[in-house]
Amino acid sequence: MKSLRLYGPGDLRLVDEAPPVPGPDEELVRVTAVGICGSDLHWYAESGIGDARLSRPLVLGHEAGGVVESGPRRGQRVAIDPAIGCEECEQCLAGHVHLCLKIRFAGHGATDGSLRELVAWPGKCLIPVPEGLTDGDVAMLEPLGVALHAVRLAGIRPGESVGIFGCGPIGLFLIQLARASGATTVVATDVLPHRVEAARAAGATAAVLVAGGAERGELLAETGGHGVDVAFEAAGEDDALETSIALAAPTGTVVIVGIPSKDQTSFTASTARRKGLTIKLSRRMNRVYPQVIRLVEAGRVDVRSVVTASHPLSDYKTAFATAAAREGLKVVLRPSE
Repeated sequence: MKSLRLYGPGDLRLVDEAPPVPGPDEELVRVTAVGICGSDLHWYAESGIGDARLSRPLVLGHEAGGVVESGPRRGQRVAIDPAIGCEECEQCLAGHVHLCLKIRFAGHGATDGSLRELVAWPGKCLIPVPEGLTDGDVAMLEPLGVALHAVRLAGIRPGESVGIFGCGPIGLFLIQLARASGATTVVATDVLPHRVEAARAAGATAAVLVAGGAERGELLAETGGHGVDVAFEAAGEDDALETSIALAAPTGTVVIVGIPSKDQTSFTASTARRKGLTIKLSRRMNRVYPQVIRLVEAGRVDVRSVVTASHPLSDYKTAFATAAAREGLKVVLRPSE
């Protein structure tokens, strides 16, 4: 089978390998679609992310779906939950599998991901999906789950105002979910004009280009001078976090979703302190596939709108170059073609 392995910064190689052999409680899945995530781009450009570094050639990819290849569920289309908790630690037993200290995550550290034709994965992490979803739709359930987890942390209430600062695919999903949660004012920023336009299309009541902080006054006016009740930093940049804190209303909530490339985040403490802000950090997601599937089926979130390019696995160089250049929105690879 074909696998796409990362050997070093910018060094991806398509290699031939033996198909994986499912272990106990695992099933073999033929992978049909994988989204290239911002975290994959960190690995691609920097050979790591946060405090995790490349220790061996690694298969990237955690936004994935496929078809069960063998066993009782043969032919079943599934979403591949990338997170495998130990199911024994205090966090797992408390229902916080995403915070498991022994977690294995697809395409991260020592655990190969889904940019290959076949994967052997625990059956408990293979979630059946409706036939109405395309393969690309299924791959987008994971980033939608990340956005839903962040929205749940924020606790958006109907009638509130929300800011999303960083409008990549997860930021765009945050906009849609904020509107679905009843937010009446949703303001957004990004450094790329086409993402600002996408934010407006996703439901932002006001979306503007980042302008060195000058845009903050314009967005504050959009909220009637009140600021936003909930702000999401979704760019992995300190500037976006500063905007979140600057736009957050007193006693508001700021949720940090983005991942900084240097594993450090800073902000003006006095502003946050004087406003009495609640600051939360969002990590991946936590068993929300059933909920995101229902949201997509009900038409409350349009996942298809964020996919702007799709390539067979053999065209990985073009796909990663497009994603790294931030052209379009989401790039999807099709490993089984």
